[in-house]
Amino acid sequence: MKTKTNALCWNPMEPMNFTAANEDCNCYSYDARKLEEAKNVHKDHVSAVMDIDYSPTGREFVTGSYDRTIRIFPYNGGHSREIYHTKRMQRVFCVKFTCDATYVVSGSDDTNLRIVPRERKKHEYNEALKKRYGNLPEIKRINRHRHLPKAIYKARSLRLTITNAAKKKDDRRRDHSAPGSMPIQSQRKKRIIKEVE
Repeated sequence: MKTKTNALCWNPMEPMNFTAANEDCNCYSYDARKLEEAKNVHKDHVSAVMDIDYSPTGREFVTGSYDRTIRIFPYNGGHSREIYHTKRMQRVFCVKFTCDATYVVSGSDDTNLRIVPRERKKHEYNEALKKRYGNLPEIKRINRHRHLPKAIYKARSLRLTITNAAKKKDDRRRDHSAPGSMPIQSQRKKRIIKEVE
């Protein structure tokens, strides 16, 4: 890979799949039988992802980041379904699911361990309401919204601006170059340099 991988975790239910936490703010899921392309790119962090751990069910994983947040991703989704942060929490260096998958334990720079409940009961009640009214666009938007700290919100918007500018620059280079000289590379293959046996 082009950037450093900080942690790696194997899926306990699908032993051929693993996910890598990377310095470029993303996590990459791979199939060990086909390493030339990532199965999925998990985005949302705005700083380096330091640690990753799968739940015992293998359906989701938790990540801790240098941006002082903990995020829970579905194993096959590109964006996080939940974010945890507190004012006092510093850079998160270690995250683990408990064996019964009801809590997430995190260790951060402020020398504290935090045990975070996954808030399953509240979400089950809200899911019933969302299922009933989920087809309305306003409800979808509210459902996806998660409050972010101001620093992370600003960093996310800056990162989006940088990404859009780079994409626009590549499009313009492609428009003004010879046809076929600059092929379009997918996000899943872009970060991989070569596969080593």
